[in-house]
Amino acid sequence: MKTFVIIPTYNEKENIKDLIKAIFALKIPNLEILVVDDNSPDGTWKIVKDMKKVHLILRKTNRGRGYAGRGGFKYALKNKADYIIEMDGDFSHDPRYIPFLLKEIKNSDVVLGSRLVKGGKDIGRGYLRRLITKIANLYIRLILGIKVKDCNSGYRCFRSGVLKAINPDKIKAKGPDIIQEVLFKASLKGFRIKEVPIEFVDRKKGKSKLGINQLAKGYWVILKLKLMHLFGMI
Repeated sequence: MKTFVIIPTYNEKENIKDLIKAIFALKIPNLEILVVDDNSPDGTWKIVKDMKKVHLILRKTNRGRGYAGRGGFKYALKNKADYIIEMDGDFSHDPRYIPFLLKEIKNSDVVLGSRLVKGGKDIGRGYLRRLITKIANLYIRLILGIKVKDCNSGYRCFRSGVLKAINPDKIKAKGPDIIQEVLFKASLKGFRIKEVPIEFVDRKKGKSKLGINQLAKGYWVILKLKLMHLFGMI
């Protein structure tokens, strides 16, 4: 069985090399890494292109988290991946959970690394940020009817059949809302979704790309997804 780990990146030169080494150190058979970089000004992609056994997609147009995710999914499927893992490039998603995700996917269709189930933790963030996370997840569950506690988790493992059914070419998100769109579509199609506990650790190096404007926009995007579903657009 072939596993692809997809890492979307933008200005992660301080983290990417060590992250890739940590993933390969797990010695998981038939595992390949794909970095999808949005032409990072800090030269993240230059570091990646010189690393062995690492695939690179360098995006100079249509940049954004949604486009990166879509391109990564298509690339992994084209290369006959059986399991596809998504994770952040800043070590907030610890590679040590990858074997656990792959173990749990044997009896599921989608496995989420969750901060909000028993045993999960959100480390390094203040009370206000943790509160916003919980409120956002409650809002998503109420609007979209997804029976998942951590709807915003970007640490996920999919069976290839899930992404084929969703069809990456039909993903509409341009930004971070790809997380919720893909999860919503997987839920609508009746795929088995399981959450497993992880410790989400706020980045130690580099700068976060998620600001107040993106958080506010996210609330509108969730409502938009619901309306699109009601009108048969997804």
